[in-house]
Amino acid sequence: MTRTIYLAGGCFWGTQKYLDQLKAVVETEVGYANGTTEHPSYEEVCHNNTGHAETVRVVYDDEQISLEELLQFYFKSINPTSINRQGEDQGSQYRTGIFYTEAQDEPVIREQLAKLAKGYNKPIVVECLPLNNFYPAEEYHQKYLEKNPHGYCHLDPSMFGE
Repeated sequence: MTRTIYLAGGCFWGTQKYLDQLKAVVETEVGYANGTTEHPSYEEVCHNNTGHAETVRVVYDDEQISLEELLQFYFKSINPTSINRQGEDQGSQYRTGIFYTEAQDEPVIREQLAKLAKGYNKPIVVECLPLNNFYPAEEYHQKYLEKNPHGYCHLDPSMFGE
């Protein structure tokens, strides 16, 4: 059975490519989540304080990977103690977050964040919230690093297993 979770991990280009490596991931789509405006553009998210986070909608096969395992993979791609910044990308749109649509996911997410926190001296700042909204990003952002193999990415290229 497929399930969906929304993961914000800084710039969505690298986060999408990183998550697409998993065979259990059926589909990904980049977009803007949990902001205050409808159907924002990239420019609005970057410059108009819309409150959206660059986010990847992840559809995965829960018979191949559990939410716990998916989150462990995701955690390897973020600095969970960094507020509104991942790599060189700065701004609230680059915050980290796990946005869920099924109430049963919240305790699983909170448990995984608590386990993660044990490995850090600083507080974990990854949001754990219900998904309020998600708007797909413009087409040129979808699978950006596949279309632009040498494009900018905040993640180390070695994380892509190429």
